[in-house]
Amino acid sequence: MLHKLLTEHYHREKYLTLEGYKERGGYQTLKKALSKKPGDIVSEVKDSGLRGRGGAGFPTGIKWSFLPNNKEDRYLLCNADEGEPGTFKDRMMMERAPHQLIEGMLISAYAIQSKKSYIYIRGEYQKAYRILQSALGEARQEGLIGKKILDSNFSHEMDIYLGAGAYICGEETGMISSLEGKKGQPKLKPPFPAVKGYLEKPTIVNNVETLSAVVPIIRDGAKAYRAIGTEKSPGTKIFSLSGDVLRPGNYELPLGYSLTDLIYSLGGGLRAGCSLKAVIPGGSSVPVLTAEEAEKAKLDYESLNELGTFLGSGAVIVIDDTRDMMDILSIILDFYHHESCGQCTPCREGTGWLSKILKKVRMGEAVMGDWDLIQQVAENMKGRTICALSDAAAMPAISFITKFRNDFEKYLYIESMDSKTASN
Repeated sequence: MLHKLLTEHYHREKYLTLEGYKERGGYQTLKKALSKKPGDIVSEVKDSGLRGRGGAGFPTGIKWSFLPNNKEDRYLLCNADEGEPGTFKDRMMMERAPHQLIEGMLISAYAIQSKKSYIYIRGEYQKAYRILQSALGEARQEGLIGKKILDSNFSHEMDIYLGAGAYICGEETGMISSLEGKKGQPKLKPPFPAVKGYLEKPTIVNNVETLSAVVPIIRDGAKAYRAIGTEKSPGTKIFSLSGDVLRPGNYELPLGYSLTDLIYSLGGGLRAGCSLKAVIPGGSSVPVLTAEEAEKAKLDYESLNELGTFLGSGAVIVIDDTRDMMDILSIILDFYHHESCGQCTPCREGTGWLSKILKKVRMGEAVMGDWDLIQQVAENMKGRTICALSDAAAMPAISFITKFRNDFEKYLYIESMDSKTASN
């Protein structure tokens, strides 16, 4: 059975308005939350096992509990800077259910006792931005944002900040730097944002899907949420399916769902005459799976880790046998080279080197030494930078050339044949 905790009403156009959202029980969960102690909300989210849906998969309730027990002002930041290639779920959530996000943020803000929150949304999401602005206006006029919300002692203000479209601002400390008006570059950790974040105050950063998931958790309870998914990866997740598949789109599924069932049963399979070659299971930054590995894959954190890759943002990119893996890798590496903020040498130089080598390969100028050079450069990039962008380029590079050596070597073969033809 496919449970829809988040997307059940997304087909209803009226659901994006306050009136339509309230008709489906909207903001009743906020009222329920405000009748509880903030610590009880934190405990409920912790007990639910909810893991961050932005990519890292860190337990949300535990992250909240890292906040220092003091009287300092604290901030809640919603990361809506959805920049991972292949990912488009957060955009859908903001465009179809803005009040679901706002309610989730208000409950979360109450839980951590934050008086101010921001939605940091990527600059290209103009439609989502306008819809959120309208929804915030509705909520504020209804008294759901501002002083003494729903006749409680809880007051909270919420605003939207429009980013400039930099991939690196999807990293939480890079986002904080941008929100502070500085260059959008990641910061060294520790201190972590929960201790010293926005304006050097305790700060919690959560993804759109994570904050929206707080609503059904508090509405139905942690036990009901844990009844869906797997023991270590409970609940549902929205997967963005794209690539060589007949029915691309967003699918809300229980964690642990079969990858092949997503591709063939829900996604309609591949084009006639094509067969599966590879799958990128969690956005362009994670190691690729071969068709054989994909057959065994389950869509949860642990199962994909066992296959040497990651669930990431849940962006499932399907690749059929008509594709050249070196073409795809070249596009991925060009992207990360362009998006590197340049702060760390292994990333600034490494992404450039990988991009140049792949261009050389695709031009038919590759030599066998390039095989080892790609691996060497990529290995020297991993784990040596402030943020994970360097790893995001290195991991696909290593997995593509290791698992699809034939696609690499055919360029050597073409070069060899051209040389023989010229000599004759």
